[in-house]
Amino acid sequence: MHDMMASIKKTDPEMYKLIKKEFGRQQLGLEMIPSENNVSKAVLQAMGSILTNKYSEGYPRKRYYGGNQFIDEVETLAIERAKKAFKVPHANVQPYSGSPANFAVYIATCKPGDVIMGQNLTDGGHLTHGWKASVTGQLFKSVPYHVKEDGYLDLDEIKQLAEKHKPKLIWVGATAYVREFPFEELGKIADNVGAYLAADIAHIAGLVIAGVHKSPVPYAHIITTTTHKTIRGPRGGMIMVTQKGLDKDPELAQKIDRAIFPGLQGGPHDHTTAAIAVALQEDLQPEFKDYCRQIVKNSKALAKSLMDDGIKIVTDGTNNHMILIDLTSFGKGKGVFVQEALDLAGITVNKNTIPAEPSSPFYPSGVRLGTPSLTTRGMKEKEMKIIGKWIADVIKEVKDFNLPEDKEERKAYIKGFKKAINKNENIGKIKKEVIELCKKFPLYPGFDILK
Repeated sequence: MHDMMASIKKTDPEMYKLIKKEFGRQQLGLEMIPSENNVSKAVLQAMGSILTNKYSEGYPRKRYYGGNQFIDEVETLAIERAKKAFKVPHANVQPYSGSPANFAVYIATCKPGDVIMGQNLTDGGHLTHGWKASVTGQLFKSVPYHVKEDGYLDLDEIKQLAEKHKPKLIWVGATAYVREFPFEELGKIADNVGAYLAADIAHIAGLVIAGVHKSPVPYAHIITTTTHKTIRGPRGGMIMVTQKGLDKDPELAQKIDRAIFPGLQGGPHDHTTAAIAVALQEDLQPEFKDYCRQIVKNSKALAKSLMDDGIKIVTDGTNNHMILIDLTSFGKGKGVFVQEALDLAGITVNKNTIPAEPSSPFYPSGVRLGTPSLTTRGMKEKEMKIIGKWIADVIKEVKDFNLPEDKEERKAYIKGFKKAINKNENIGKIKKEVIELCKKFPLYPGFDILK
């Protein structure tokens, strides 16, 4: 890794400076976006390996290019580790990311115009589960389901909608849901209407491997996931077919594979495939279970710290890696102010919609945050209590800023807000404290390009 940075420094000083700046931002700040994590040195090295030089369209032992005998072994190793980690009979490790993996599920199971169901985007769902701005909501007839006022999935509504609309495909999974997914209940609903159940576990995949979250394998036909987030690997995707899926359609695995290639993609990214395999090897070690247990412990401790300081949390807590703050007690559309202020304090989160969002996805009333990255760095409950207090203090510093009703005035108002908080002494003080904490928990001990 030292040699790699030395080469960039010599060949492209401009890019080296940018990487150094980003390294500094990550090293001296708290990455709390729940879909982000820090990969190991081994995963970094696989990503930067000579495997990036190779083209390997097709699948192991069925390639369109020569010279793939070792690439075949790389991909086969990744597949076997995925199958072992999730206890499934079939895995495809070629998706470039989570969204292409999800698109492949549609191609394998549906025709344009078929009815599909997924969690509504503003209720915490994902774009690719049928949201109107996504091609998945345009090519297919999307019937979204919702969460109740308390933030939990509305199983009665899901059942009624499924019985009424008879979807071909039902998604379970989300981008902002802080409780355990009811895979068993949704499996029964899908079975009753003859639908495929696809579990998108991108956020919780590592927790599933570790046994910290219930597995969808006995209940779903298809499973998709990204490979970063709680798996702690590179940015890629995977699709798995369960035994239940093969029982429903013996050709489902082949349909999935054909949907990825040649249906959606060309050559796989072999360096990413290798890095996925390395991450899965790490995930299969006993200490990974301890790590995932600590992610959830930290998440619960952080939620408690926030609530103790008067901050409202959707569902009044969490049992995964994620927390969703409801800012409506301070007014609607506050997410952008809190995100910007926390960024200034060295705490990275993302603005997010909340159940029954009173504003809009671009100016939402919530903030989403999580603990995977902090846990990777070695932080525990003691640090979560401190961090929760910082976040609560920053929220209170910006509570009097209000989003203008007139949409034309919003950009100018937010620009003025940014100028104002730049001078905020309390936020500046928290920033210094954040830096001091982060210095105690280096991203990569023994490696620091900031020197």
